[in-house]
Amino acid sequence: MTARVVMVQGCTSDAGKSALVTALCRWLRRRGVAVAPFKPQNMALNSAVTEDGGEIGRAQAVQAQAAGLAPHTDFNPILLKPNSDTGAQVIVHGRAVANLDARDYHDYKRVAMEAVLVSHQRLTDLFEAVVVEGAGSPAEINLRANDIANMGYAEAVDCPVLLIADIDRGGVFAHLVGTLALLSESERARVKGFVINRFRGDIGLLQPGLDWLQRETGKPVLGVLPYLHGLHLEAEDALPRADESKQGARLRVAVPALPRISNHNDFDALRAHPQVECVFVGPGETPPVCDLIVLPGSKSTRADLDWLRRQGWPSAISRHLRYGGKLIGICGGWQMLGRAVHDPLGIEGEAGSSTGLGWFDLETTLDAHKQLRNARGRLAFGEATVGGYEIHCGISTGAALERPAMHLEDGRRDGAISADGQILGTYLHGVFDEPQALAALLRWAGLEQAQALDLRGLREASIERLADAVEAHLDTAALAQLFGLEPVACAV
Repeated sequence: MTARVVMVQGCTSDAGKSALVTALCRWLRRRGVAVAPFKPQNMALNSAVTEDGGEIGRAQAVQAQAAGLAPHTDFNPILLKPNSDTGAQVIVHGRAVANLDARDYHDYKRVAMEAVLVSHQRLTDLFEAVVVEGAGSPAEINLRANDIANMGYAEAVDCPVLLIADIDRGGVFAHLVGTLALLSESERARVKGFVINRFRGDIGLLQPGLDWLQRETGKPVLGVLPYLHGLHLEAEDALPRADESKQGARLRVAVPALPRISNHNDFDALRAHPQVECVFVGPGETPPVCDLIVLPGSKSTRADLDWLRRQGWPSAISRHLRYGGKLIGICGGWQMLGRAVHDPLGIEGEAGSSTGLGWFDLETTLDAHKQLRNARGRLAFGEATVGGYEIHCGISTGAALERPAMHLEDGRRDGAISADGQILGTYLHGVFDEPQALAALLRWAGLEQAQALDLRGLREASIERLADAVEAHLDTAALAQLFGLEPVACAV
């Protein structure tokens, strides 16, 4: 079996590449095609643990769900997790191999491309179709040399490309024409069509622009996707766009927007819950009065702990607890709640130790070996089922662990809960995702009559809406031809 490979590239970050790949995976699956997602190189602090014990970007885990597959490291062979403004941890086939600055990684790309092509070959041997997601923009000419994320990959495997642009933020025609102009002749030739994303308004008023675009470039517009409100898909990296205050919210949650926040998808269930208002509090913003504060995960725990202190969070947390509020720390946030965080090997930055916030009798030492596992169990209170995944280098010890927050199915105990029941810490990402655990934690935080919420079900419904949008708004006959399928009726 040799798969048909089609790549989606974007004019900008957040143009809709991830969503379109997700939509195409489900559209193909509906047609009975064995399809897999693929992103050669991803830069993101949101990651998922795979069935083969590695980590990949969260977007590829969602795309795997759309394709009816369990997440696998071949879906995202190169993952970059930034730990500073100029450097990142490099993860190859699910395993961390090095911390490199931007210049060193540029030289490393030759090695990274080998890993990309190994995964590409395995997927094309196993599946009938592979839908590939680019990264950023192919027109970033300063990064063209040794490119493995966009046209460098497409040229190496000789695959067609769809170019997507976001009309909601303006400049869509400049984005498409300008991107095309900055490509080489061979790269332009492999762009088989445009998709315009997030349109709202009268399509008739847009039509003259679409006609001009096709005449000017000689490339077809394969369709215009509408702005789909209320999608519940995990953001790849950037914090989600701010939501308006919920009229029916009865519980308020505040999350400090750490400079190196990781896995902020932990809060998707809270943001989706109709009775909860979840706000990210950025630099210079006053921590608001709330019922629950959650310290999130961090790729640079000690640096983000220093940031918390500079922003005045320790005194805000003390005041919050004095008035009966609840506090949760997840992964790096859990480590911050202890007495100290030690990084003798310089895993996350300069080697050294930092004094923690001191709410738990606990110390954490960062180790070169990263803990990667999926986990299930039950909360220590309420007997609610909990599920999630661990991604951390820290090894925590101390008397606080004698009061665990969770009992896991493999016999381990996770996290801690304070003697007064006000503070909870855990290494488990996704702690709010299971309906039972979410309801129990919301009751613990003060929401007695919490409505049920199934986050996976919401995500599945969103994937279906995306596939419906492909059927309704894109040239499915042209898509079928790209993927080597029998012709289908076209809605546009």
